[in-house]
Amino acid sequence: MMLLAPTASAETRTLKIHFVHTGEKAAITFKRNGRYDAKGLKQLNYIVRDWRRNQPTKMDPRLFDLVWEVYQRSGGSGYINVVSGYRSPETNSMLRSRSKGVAKESQHMRGTAMDFYIPGVPLKKLRELGMKAQAGGVGYYPNSGSPFVHMDVAGVRAWPRMSRQELVRLFPDGKTVHIPSDGKPLPGYQQALAEYKKRLSSNQILIADEKSGGGKRKNLLAMLFGGGDEDEEEDVVVPAERPATSRRSRS
Repeated sequence: MMLLAPTASAETRTLKIHFVHTGEKAAITFKRNGRYDAKGLKQLNYIVRDWRRNQPTKMDPRLFDLVWEVYQRSGGSGYINVVSGYRSPETNSMLRSRSKGVAKESQHMRGTAMDFYIPGVPLKKLRELGMKAQAGGVGYYPNSGSPFVHMDVAGVRAWPRMSRQELVRLFPDGKTVHIPSDGKPLPGYQQALAEYKKRLSSNQILIADEKSGGGKRKNLLAMLFGGGDEDEEEDVVVPAERPATSRRSRS
């Protein structure tokens, strides 16, 4: 299943977002008749901002497409509860000083990542939908204080890795660039890798990283398996940090 392939339908897409740190809720239309809506994108950028610094950024719109399509396939009907969206370099450094589980080159700083859960939808199902998309990174945190999945539109990778049996169940034809925990690719790996390279070169999935390496694109293996938030922990909040208007919900 490739969620981010171009579609012929001129869809209108709306995301129902609840940002848990501020309590803000909104149903935001970011695509109308197949075209991105500038006002909607700006609203989404703001609601998933770095709330500690009240600082938004330009999020990668493909991330919103990915989350929307996962939501559609999840059977969810409520709000997407966002635990973490944009994270400024300053905030990321602060979080790294508290925990070894925050990546130095976090995708959150690049506006390409979101941590979230959907009430009523099993976290395991969200993880599987994200992995089947093969559109970026998928992190699975079922044991966090507020269990969540991480999804980004950087290199295709997943953590922790699934067992071989789990991955075969998810990809019965073996066509996946995901690697099982035994380190041995499934039979369709080469075919999946060729398709991935094609998408990479066409820029449908990955965008050249202009923020590092002098604007040069990372090598394919680094994009596939390296970097990102593999050890990321929950973006925990200490009481003094909470906004005065916070209405934190666990519905």
